Amino acid sequence: MNANSHRLEVSLETVLESIDLAESIVTRVSESAGFGEEDVHKIGMAVREGVVNAYNYGNRQDRRKKIFLTIEFEPDKMAVHVLDEGSGFDVEDVPDCLAEENLLRTSGRGLFLMRAFMDDFCVRRGPSGGAELVLVKNLPKGSSGNGAVHSH
Repeated sequence: MNANSHRLEVSLETVLESIDLAESIVTRVSESAGFGEEDVHKIGMAVREGVVNAYNYGNRQDRRKKIFLTIEFEPDKMAVHVLDEGSGFDVEDVPDCLAEENLLRTSGRGLFLMRAFMDDFCVRRGPSGGAELVLVKNLPKGSSGNGAVHSH
């Protein structure tokens, strides 16, 4: 992504390899945007969880469907969108992974991690159905907001 880019869109296959690919892409973009090592790791993990959900629950491992990854820069934040071609879901229907009866279940844990690792997180219905996860991280001070870092 060059310094003039404000948006990156990638269409991913519904295969396991896409999980690592999405994490790798967002990690590189986050590093070039000036995020520190800890934030880069958190952003990568959050996007990884989002793509795992799109692969397993959204597209139900159907190779005919795609997972769309979009990274957008605004003046003060980076937003990552993960869109699947599934039937969508209501975040209220996902069990609370911290409730005592759910502590040993994995359901809901990905959503918990995405919320914990990002500054803002929401789920909405995609433009043509499916679920769209929106993961937002505020840009570090000293970043220009377009993926370029001011040199000191």
